[in-house]
Amino acid sequence: MLDRSRRVLLGWALACLAGFGVLALGVSQGWVWLAEIDDEGQGLRDWALDDAGLGGFLRVVEEVFHAQWVLLAMAATALLMLSRGHRRAAVYTVGMAVAAFAGFRGLKILVDRERPPWQLTTSLHETESFPSGHATMVTALAMVVIVLVVMLVRRAVVRRLAVTLAALVVLVVCLDRVLLGRHYPSDAVGGVLLGVGLGLLGLVVYSPLPRSHALKIDPLPEAIPSAKRLAVVLNPIKVEDVEAFQSIVDQMATGAGWSAPRWHLTTVEDSGTGQAERASIEGADLVIVCGGDGTVREVCAELAGTGIPVGIVPAGTGNLLARNLGIPLYIRAALDIALTGQDRAIDMVSVRGDRGEPEAEDHGEPAPGGFESHFLVMAGMGFDAAIMEGVNEDLKKRVGWIAYVVSALKSLMSPVVKVEVSIDGGEYTKHRARTIVVGNVGSLQAGMPLLPDASIDDGQLDVVLIYPRRFLSWIPVAFRVLAKRRRTDDTVNRMTGRTVSIRAGADTPRQLDGDSIGPGRELHMECIHGRLLVRVPR
Repeated sequence: MLDRSRRVLLGWALACLAGFGVLALGVSQGWVWLAEIDDEGQGLRDWALDDAGLGGFLRVVEEVFHAQWVLLAMAATALLMLSRGHRRAAVYTVGMAVAAFAGFRGLKILVDRERPPWQLTTSLHETESFPSGHATMVTALAMVVIVLVVMLVRRAVVRRLAVTLAALVVLVVCLDRVLLGRHYPSDAVGGVLLGVGLGLLGLVVYSPLPRSHALKIDPLPEAIPSAKRLAVVLNPIKVEDVEAFQSIVDQMATGAGWSAPRWHLTTVEDSGTGQAERASIEGADLVIVCGGDGTVREVCAELAGTGIPVGIVPAGTGNLLARNLGIPLYIRAALDIALTGQDRAIDMVSVRGDRGEPEAEDHGEPAPGGFESHFLVMAGMGFDAAIMEGVNEDLKKRVGWIAYVVSALKSLMSPVVKVEVSIDGGEYTKHRARTIVVGNVGSLQAGMPLLPDASIDDGQLDVVLIYPRRFLSWIPVAFRVLAKRRRTDDTVNRMTGRTVSIRAGADTPRQLDGDSIGPGRELHMECIHGRLLVRVPR
């Protein structure tokens, strides 16, 4: 809907408003066929209140969806959008609230239709009847919800569910108005047509889609003139409609002054390395990668040290690198930053260890008896790696991050690991832990500030060892982490260094940037300062 041209949206809006106008004319002129349909409302009212006993439920619906509460919900939605940085979406929401409320109030006075004589007598409504204020306001709210869901939610299942629920709520409210005898059927239909028409007209007048964050900022100086050659590495399974995504990128790239992008799609056999290499050989001045953390990691690793900046369009479940760089998860906003943002040099971490499961070989050329790889966000051993290892992929596709919660609950009391840790080549110290995380950034899954002092461009690695002795001990541990308490002890121990080596006493689950690399006993990591250029907001 949001990608439709203004001409198409205007046509839809005018069709709805024209239908409303015809209905209003019929009500004013007392058309016989319309009056006959409206008179059926009395039979429906008698059935609902006398035979079906729906009175209590209908009164609850009436009160919950009163115009004042709908206005309050729309105001709360606008504030939420504003807090998330979606200023135009907030303005659209406020505009819809004002237009819908003023519209139905003004049109009631203009048409001046009396309420049905058979309405519920316990609390008569004496204001004008056409159009239904309840129907207009709840439809306006449903339009806002649908627009925001289409704009911000990527999962088709969630979008369809939200749209279906919004339409169902509108239907229930319309039936409520007729079954209580508050309105004629034409009043409810008129309210829906008015709400939909105003919502579509609002999209024509003021698009809620964000504008370029660099629109009012001076262009960045270029030390070397760029040919504006653009390449895009896309994991096709991470977007619902590849052609639609390509169309959006083509349109935005042209508008930002870039050449038509050259497209490189990942495969099961090559998750980004070969595609990034080809983009580099072809002379790309910017490579945009769209995919999950694994795809982003492979592309970034291949382009590290080349001087070619990487624009990240997060399309996975965790999107940890994007979150820590301040890159929004909304596709258009992320594309805008990739095309018009500024370059930032960030650290990369090389890692080697003993050979784990066979998939470890996919992350780099294995060393004799071991493997070599890299990460941008974090490495882990123990509980956090067990979470990644235990995620049900089918469940992950259906419900997203909830699959990690399910896996975490299963792995909560993972075995205690005896480990030895060496920082910057120093002597190994002995510890006990349920999980060990080595991070290049401060916030991990769900925005948890596990490493509050970590920075992705300081040339240092931050380590945390967590050792809750019992199940309930996780509660104070979680409190300390969320409160960013820096005190260290046997329960939460922190270390910092450019190189970190970890040796476990037994085979332990391991992960790099959220990808399981199989169990093993060793990880040796070195932070390479300023190795990669990425596009970030100005």
